[in-house]
Amino acid sequence: MGSCIMAKKQPIQTCRITLQVPFHDLDPMQVVWHGNYYKYFDLARFELFHQSGIELYGLYKKTGLLLPITRTNCKHIASLSYGDEFTCTASLIEAHIKIVIDFEIRRIADNILCATARGEQVAVQMPEKELLLEIPEYIRHALDGTV
Repeated sequence: MGSCIMAKKQPIQTCRITLQVPFHDLDPMQVVWHGNYYKYFDLARFELFHQSGIELYGLYKKTGLLLPITRTNCKHIASLSYGDEFTCTASLIEAHIKIVIDFEIRRIADNILCATARGEQVAVQMPEKELLLEIPEYIRHALDGTV
């Protein structure tokens, strides 16, 4: 019998930021509280959009377009502690029907993979709250670097 292995899609573009764990991100066990990883993912996601020329609040004010997150998941692998420096990488996987971004957090000191995640976003036109069936072309082109 054969086996089926899904190949991971190559990223369209990648953005990596470097951060350091502040004291206020710790839980009582002195490791980063699990919910704060989503904050780190958001910082990398915003930088990915920024390097593509997309400023989300300005986009909303100009066009009424929102890109709400509709799905997230995170696998916690190794803990981060106070003062740890780490990289958070956001890799754009898809930007057609929805925006799909994979994330990875690595501790710099030992290159240990601490967390992986995926986030999905859709396009919503305000004030109608109309769910668009695809990401608008100008957003796709900005994200994938095509004209």
